[in-house]
Amino acid sequence: MRDLVVAVDIGTGSARAGIFNRQGALLARADYPIAMNRPEENHAEHDSENIWAAACIAVKTARAKAGVEASSISAIGFDATCSLVVRDRDGAPLSVNRKGDARWDTIVWLDHRALDQADFCTATKHPVLDHSGRVMSPEMEMPKLMWLKQNLPEQWQKAGYLFDLADFMSWRATGSAARSRCTLTAKWNYLAHRPDAWQSDFLEAIGLSDLIERGGLPQETLAVGSSTGRLTPEAAADLGLDDMCEVATGLIDAYAGAIGALGAFVAQPEKLERQLALIAGTSSCIVAFSKQMKPGFGMWGPYFEAAFSGSWLIEGGQSATGALLDHIVRSHSAGGEPDAQVHGAIIKRIQELRVVHGADFAGRLHVLPDFHGNRSPLADPHALGVITGLTLDASFDDLCRLYWRTCVSIALGIRHILEMMKSAGYDLDTLHVTGGHVRNVLLMELYCDVTGCRVVVPETNDAVLLGTAMIAAVAGGLYADLGAAGQAMYPGGHERHPDPQKWPGYDRDYRKFLMLHRHRAELEAID
Repeated sequence: MRDLVVAVDIGTGSARAGIFNRQGALLARADYPIAMNRPEENHAEHDSENIWAAACIAVKTARAKAGVEASSISAIGFDATCSLVVRDRDGAPLSVNRKGDARWDTIVWLDHRALDQADFCTATKHPVLDHSGRVMSPEMEMPKLMWLKQNLPEQWQKAGYLFDLADFMSWRATGSAARSRCTLTAKWNYLAHRPDAWQSDFLEAIGLSDLIERGGLPQETLAVGSSTGRLTPEAAADLGLDDMCEVATGLIDAYAGAIGALGAFVAQPEKLERQLALIAGTSSCIVAFSKQMKPGFGMWGPYFEAAFSGSWLIEGGQSATGALLDHIVRSHSAGGEPDAQVHGAIIKRIQELRVVHGADFAGRLHVLPDFHGNRSPLADPHALGVITGLTLDASFDDLCRLYWRTCVSIALGIRHILEMMKSAGYDLDTLHVTGGHVRNVLLMELYCDVTGCRVVVPETNDAVLLGTAMIAAVAGGLYADLGAAGQAMYPGGHERHPDPQKWPGYDRDYRKFLMLHRHRAELEAID
């Protein structure tokens, strides 16, 4: 009986695979690293064949751990970062590297090489930007495509397929070049709510009038939960599955996490609109839903049916959170390589110091966490980080103080995003947190106490994989729709409520946080 599904999550540094049953229980999971090339500042590149191989190893390993037959798998789903894969007309890799190394055919989501192109898109003031917070981010695909055409024109002329990474994975699995509504709507300025979804005048204005032909892009997209087809015999052999396995539409990784965290509310739209998903790892994304289109400056979206049928999705994000904490550890003289043991030692010492110093611990140290730009709510990819209140102390305790206040700043940034969402008409009170940050007790405490929200942590090791498994379960016919899959597969969660005694102190921190934003802008304005 085909009553199991496989979910594959392609992250920034690894491919993860999980085997799930129809109740949403994770039977086994496995990870395998993927390579990244950083040839110059603001450039980051993947090898899509390396990603496919890593996913195949992870799937085979997870199935072996679970001890299940290939014939028990009804469907497989892929989610991935919003990275851009470039292939020629025969489907072979095309280099995005200035040196022409064909291996590096993928521009990673965090790559900021296209800052100038993003600014050009913003300057058009085209109505399509109403669905990008009125500002184009260099992490979206259009600026990256512009950079490719302008800087590597010979590669552009050879291109025959341009994929969001999740769509590349489904193409590699099935041979079908169909695209997911999730990926194109969220990252390609495709307006799924309009019959003329591709805005030809916008493409003309940014010099990409030939994009549809060059990229092999369709006029129509597949709804989330659809099947793109069955595994080809070659892909089935690579993955250790069989060619009766359906392949679900691809997902942006953050939206897979939102589905996994909020899937239980799909059939209750009024309740869904009070919930947020915070997918927090290397970067952080906040995702909310509404039945009506509610745009807001600095927010990505609203995107129609990028996750749930009939719903608009809006996203606020921080480009570097877990990555920022790693950077703080790595760059401090008392730090080192930021592995789990080092983070754990820092967190343990912070808790000891907080007992000694109370709420005043490191109170004169303030941080703006925009070391990789401000994705939301300022929508300023040029923004820089700020630290004020440093001394000559270079001890381990000094690192702990800086780490603690960086954690506070990350949580204050989430509050800043929530305030903007509320001003746009979102009535939100519950934050569902998933991702690597659930293992950081400081951040989990701060997300609750700084925002004033009730915080729910799903009872699952990985809500991103779970969301992808829900989609696969629908594509594989285990459930009729995502509402049924969400209710059946959501595992429940445990709650944390804010401590009202801490609110005045964090409210004061928030006012200082906003003041730092103003002072940074004043400094930048001086000629």
